[in-house]
Amino acid sequence: MTTPNWIDNQKNLMLFSGRAHPELAEQVAKELGIDVTPQTARDFANGEIFVRFEESVRGSDAFVLQSHPFPLNTWLMEQLIMIDALKRGSAKRITAILPFYPYARQDKKHRGREPISARLVADLLKTAGADRIITVDLHTDQIQGFFDGPVDHMHAHSQLADHIRATYSLEHITVVSPDSGRVRVAEKWADSFDGAPLAFIHKTRDPLVPNQVKSNRVVGDVEGRTCILIDDMIDTGGTIAGAVKVLKEAGAGDVVIAATHGVLSNPAAERLANCGAKEVVVTNTLPISDEKRFATLTELSIAPLLARTIREVFENGSVTSLFNGSA
Repeated sequence: MTTPNWIDNQKNLMLFSGRAHPELAEQVAKELGIDVTPQTARDFANGEIFVRFEESVRGSDAFVLQSHPFPLNTWLMEQLIMIDALKRGSAKRITAILPFYPYARQDKKHRGREPISARLVADLLKTAGADRIITVDLHTDQIQGFFDGPVDHMHAHSQLADHIRATYSLEHITVVSPDSGRVRVAEKWADSFDGAPLAFIHKTRDPLVPNQVKSNRVVGDVEGRTCILIDDMIDTGGTIAGAVKVLKEAGAGDVVIAATHGVLSNPAAERLANCGAKEVVVTNTLPISDEKRFATLTELSIAPLLARTIREVFENGSVTSLFNGSA
């Protein structure tokens, strides 16, 4: 009896990148020791997007990385088209990587006749053919439940906290939440700083006016202390800049802003540069153009975290192990 010549059917890791943030994809590929799969992507005159991969994707474990800066809807559509192309090309498993989850702030109805757009995005990804999602610091945790499949919700806390720890003395640090809703996140930060004290900003927001917040007062002791002001994203910078002003008026020493997603819509750069913060630390989940940069801005790479997550998913390992079991 002759032994059959079996075809090697071992799955193959392939990384694909949209056009929104190719620099991040290259960083992730370098961490993984692979190349980004070559593709043709172009826009038709009427705005339609065309994508074709230059290599066979049959049987592959495909990871589709796309950031979602402005124009967000264009990049979301491009990622959906890429996923559809992979599904029709017989990829074995398709994982959508969204470092910044689009429409995350529309996660519930505040009033009648409003959409839940974050759920719609999850449904679109599933319908396109995504089997799994990898994302970083969702605006609210419940968005994980919108997608009918595994969601790896990663956190940039370690990268941001390591930078703070290496740059500032922990002796006089207070962790500040920009509102009462993020106090639980602030507690995790405080634990990583050897039980640093907490404070938060009491604020009011007009539901009829987006991107505008009136910061009110500080709850907690911040006088003379180095305040680490945390948030998941900075969009127009109104909330954070107002919080810095309130902290300074309450007698705080240096104020350091730490956020995962630097959306930095105008006039965020001007506001942050002039708000009085000693440093603004963000990650590169979104591309930051030269005109959005300012002297006190520090950008950390999220690529090592994404690469380790991809490796664990590909090897059927434990993503939770990346958080020392505390995810």
